[in-house]
Amino acid sequence: MKSDMMKYKGYKATISYDEDDKIFVGEVFGISDSLNFHGRSIDELEEAFHNSIDNYLEICEKIGKNPQREFSGTFNVRTTPALHEKAAEYAADNGITLNQTISRALDAFFSKKAKA
Repeated sequence: MKSDMMKYKGYKATISYDEDDKIFVGEVFGISDSLNFHGRSIDELEEAFHNSIDNYLEICEKIGKNPQREFSGTFNVRTTPALHEKAAEYAADNGITLNQTISRALDAFFSKKAKA
């Protein structure tokens, strides 16, 4: 299966290729702390990713910081005022919160995508 993503210890990183420097570049996403790494081969890139995460977790432990985890379940959504109004009206009409409305819409969207 083709993937432009690496996974390690619950963290994910996107991968790209820097044509000028002829290296693979990875960036951990889903956290605000900046974790980047690179390698000339896939094996080197994977090792650098693992080292990056292991070092991050070790530093967090040393300084008493809780390491950030991806996807807390909270995020801001930017949309048009008209769509915001429709979603709020739907929530009120159905006796649910706006958050529940958006969660249900996302769930329905991804359920359809999985079937396609």
